[in-house]
Amino acid sequence: MTLRERPVLRFRADGTFTIAQFTDVHWSNGGLEDARSLDLMERILDAEAPDLVVLTGDILEGSLASDPSQAYRSVFGPMERRGVPWAAVFGNHDDEGASSRAELLALQQSHRLCLTEAGPPGVTGVSNYVLRVLSPKTDRIQAALYFLDSNAYNSLGVGDYAWIAHDQIAWYLKAAQGFRREWGEQPQRIPALAFFHIPIPEYQEAWERSVCKGSRNEPVCGPLLNSGLFAALLEAGDVMGTFVGHDHVNDFEGELFGVRLCYGRATGYAPYGQEGFRRGARLVRLLEGVRRFETWLRLDDGSLVDEPEVHEPEGL
Repeated sequence: MTLRERPVLRFRADGTFTIAQFTDVHWSNGGLEDARSLDLMERILDAEAPDLVVLTGDILEGSLASDPSQAYRSVFGPMERRGVPWAAVFGNHDDEGASSRAELLALQQSHRLCLTEAGPPGVTGVSNYVLRVLSPKTDRIQAALYFLDSNAYNSLGVGDYAWIAHDQIAWYLKAAQGFRREWGEQPQRIPALAFFHIPIPEYQEAWERSVCKGSRNEPVCGPLLNSGLFAALLEAGDVMGTFVGHDHVNDFEGELFGVRLCYGRATGYAPYGQEGFRRGARLVRLLEGVRRFETWLRLDDGSLVDEPEVHEPEGL
């Protein structure tokens, strides 16, 4: 499929644009737990009818998926059959098998409704890109969706996980600057969201110093080194919220200096979980011309969580 043939993202006539975030599916070879994950995705799509699906990493259990092509056909099938465009970023487990990130990207892009891009050459990672959400009737941009490869494991012996690299942050700042010029003399910056897999250190800071909504059932498992992405988001001023996965039994969101830091809800049944903590998905709704978003969870029993438990700050 050529770039020209890809789906175009637009706000609906009622001024809404809804995103379903699936995360940590960890598909392997189509066993019972994979089938449950697939059924959950299908039920959520039917209930919510989103305009876009975003998969925030660890789509595959790379070390176990013997046929990534078949695995991808299974995972992306619910969106493809329903005509829902989808986009993805990589997690730390996707490419632990025989297939590299570049090879997995090519498999993704063989699907009709895939919007995932490799990103600019020479920039760390695979899946650094931005998607535009346009007005219902014109080609004027109304929102920007950033996608970043949060990489996998660090190579410096500092903690377990890698961090979003400086050249990725420079790419983001350049893209944000371009949108400022395109957006023109508006009272506020263009509404934007950012999606990646591994939480940045500010997720822990938000839990400690701000009022959060939702659950933290395990430590925030991010990089020990802070590469400065959050500072860049504040400087650029466009991103209203970030969305990650990785930690399967966390789903909280907390606001830090005006940016909402949100976890998804783990979708896959194959990886670890916690009894009583249901699988599901996070839904995000943008409103055209408004710098805010609504978000809620839909769980595997069909219930909605739109008023999650409130957690008071532990620190300051």
